[in-house]
Amino acid sequence: MNRNVISIVLGGGRGTRLFPLTYTRSKPAVPIAGKYRLVDIPISNCLNSGLNKILVLTQFNSASLNSHIKNSYHFDIFSQGFVDILAAEQNVENDSWYQGTADAVRQSMKHLEKYDYDYILILSGDQLYQMDFREMLDFHIENGGDLTIATIPVNAKDATGFGILKSDDEGNITSFYEKPGYDMLEGLQSEVSDENKHKGKEFLASMGIYIFTKTILKKMFDEGAGDDFGKDIIPNSIGKYKTLSYQYEGYWTDIGTIESFYEANLDLCLDLPQFNLFSSSPIYTRARMLPPSKINGSYVSKAVFGDGCIIMADKIENSVIGNRTRIDKGSTIVNSYVMGADFYQNTTEIVMNDRKGRPNMGIGKYCYIEKAILDKNCYIGDNVKIIGGKHIPDGDYGTHSVQDGIVVVKKGAILPPGTHIG
Repeated sequence: MNRNVISIVLGGGRGTRLFPLTYTRSKPAVPIAGKYRLVDIPISNCLNSGLNKILVLTQFNSASLNSHIKNSYHFDIFSQGFVDILAAEQNVENDSWYQGTADAVRQSMKHLEKYDYDYILILSGDQLYQMDFREMLDFHIENGGDLTIATIPVNAKDATGFGILKSDDEGNITSFYEKPGYDMLEGLQSEVSDENKHKGKEFLASMGIYIFTKTILKKMFDEGAGDDFGKDIIPNSIGKYKTLSYQYEGYWTDIGTIESFYEANLDLCLDLPQFNLFSSSPIYTRARMLPPSKINGSYVSKAVFGDGCIIMADKIENSVIGNRTRIDKGSTIVNSYVMGADFYQNTTEIVMNDRKGRPNMGIGKYCYIEKAILDKNCYIGDNVKIIGGKHIPDGDYGTHSVQDGIVVVKKGAILPPGTHIG
């Protein structure tokens, strides 16, 4: 079966709903699970599926994403595989930036002419899942698809937040609605497995994963089909092109908000998390050559640690602790994600800060942190208390912001000793 595929990862959005984590970086560059970046997920799924021709489209706050990809993905000189960056650009023919997901791919098509491919796999850079794209590609080819959309069954409550499509018994999509209102859901149920039907998951949501036959996508762009896949390309293709639904039954979540990001990370701490980091399909990322983590005198339960941590906390429970995190004695971390640091402070600086009563990078002595996300390179002084919850109004507070009761301490923020949040 012909699997001549080029994969495109969309990584250019502003990610405003993930602010302040996206203040200095694009959404796909946000650290996840203590040692990875969100963009590692779609790239790893491609590599584990035997697809090694990958382009990442970037536009907004792209410096850290570019650096991560450059330092992470290297193929040997005898391989035809690559993971390359395609940055948004202005030229004599087009002086505007990307106007939507489809426009990003449209503007990049001229750069694809040097590659030999028959199918284009288009992926989002901000989702958490493990999927073998070969199975979806086989489905697309065997059924003669022009466009195949990966879909996942959802219930009526969740359906209003997704693009919902209706398919017939053969997988042909007959209608599509972008984030329909609750009153529009009647009649949009599709054929799903008995297990999903029993759970009330009878609506098929688009996962933002598409396979196009190359010639068809070019034809759509020539026809001026629109700037966005969800709002323009998909609705316009129904009835005109063979548009198929490929149902996926595994775990998938869209990392679109602070709450979904927080929940996805803490789910990794469970005995049997929905996203399995320990499967035979590894998640690839930058090899940092860090020392192992060191834990001294701490009670630890349901926690995930990155590399190179120095932990002397009293208690860490149901939390993710990122690379190079330092937590001093007497501190407690509960239901939180501490992203860690990009570098170690030298000993001289640490001693000097201790003498002058200034916080060092990491978490100081006798702190209590609950329901929080600490971005990288934070300086948390001694006796700091951060207690998230619905009692704190959402908003931006300078060193930190609050969304859905989750306290997000900004990258590089300094919280003096004795600071209380919540």
